Amino acid sequence: MQDALPALVLNSEAIPPIPMNDTPPTPACPASSASDEHLMLAFSKGSAESFNELFLRYKQPVYGFFRRRTADPSHAEELAQEAFLVLLRAANRYEPRALFRTYLYAIAFKILRAHRRKAAFRATFFGQPKSIPDPAQQDATESGLWVRRAVEKLDSIDREILLLREFEQLSYAEIADLLHLPLNTVRSRLFRARTALRNLLEPAAAAASNDATPSAEPATSPSAAQSSPQKGIRL
Repeated sequence: MQDALPALVLNSEAIPPIPMNDTPPTPACPASSASDEHLMLAFSKGSAESFNELFLRYKQPVYGFFRRRTADPSHAEELAQEAFLVLLRAANRYEPRALFRTYLYAIAFKILRAHRRKAAFRATFFGQPKSIPDPAQQDATESGLWVRRAVEKLDSIDREILLLREFEQLSYAEIADLLHLPLNTVRSRLFRARTALRNLLEPAAAAASNDATPSAEPATSPSAAQSSPQKGIRL
């Protein structure tokens, strides 16, 4: 299995950041028609090629998962790398009790929570770190920035459900399994998140539209125009 390690190469050039206003990435064309679960079982039995295929299928989605939840692209790359390493080391214990992608995102969530706990610890004992420029926000369109800011205002669980559904494209059942929530709760909170997001975005869009509309200059009556000499014109 260690032969699969050289395939774990993640960098910002190979995997570009995904702005919040973009549609979810189209999955790469698989080299084989085998299911994710079949590939993972084959890898657990020693097939490095199966792991490479899984990596090609999921390197972009996993990077996007972390990129939408961290401010620094380099951190997203490191966390994505760590997720695949955990997957690599846990292969012998893998059992296809759920879809492979649910299993993989569960690993990603554990890594994300650990990362957030460490960041909170550093902020508490060493002070807040200096803000890091976010290329995805700098390069995003104005509408993309509205979406980012609006999503950040949602309740944390609602935000997570919305991201998993709209960007990771997980089913309701997968989200329920991943977040340990009843299926009906996922449905209701997703509806609430979408409604809240729409309410947050509509005033921003209206304000931007008003700002973009040039203010009309007051009309000048003909009599006023005749009685007031214009500059540059000799009478």
